[in-house]
Amino acid sequence: MFIERQAVIVWLHHTKPVKSLRKYGNVHYVSKRMKYAVVYCNQEEIEKTMEKLDSLSFVKKVEPSFKPFLKTEYENSKPDKAKEYDYKIGV
Repeated sequence: MFIERQAVIVWLHHTKPVKSLRKYGNVHYVSKRMKYAVVYCNQEEIEKTMEKLDSLSFVKKVEPSFKPFLKTEYENSKPDKAKEYDYKIGV
């Protein structure tokens, strides 16, 4: 069974209590300079998790990632003729 996951970007006032974010999901990345963390959690529970994270005192703002909803397959992309010729030669 495959569980859909989604990232949540958590903007922080300070990064000292970032370990407490572990109980809300998997902490994937923490930027100490820009003061944000990327937390992955289940997609069904994303609204509840965002509300809980927003209520924490050290959290400035919480934003969901829209990556699961973006289309990654492109249509009608025409390759460049010069590049296509180079690929045929083997350069």
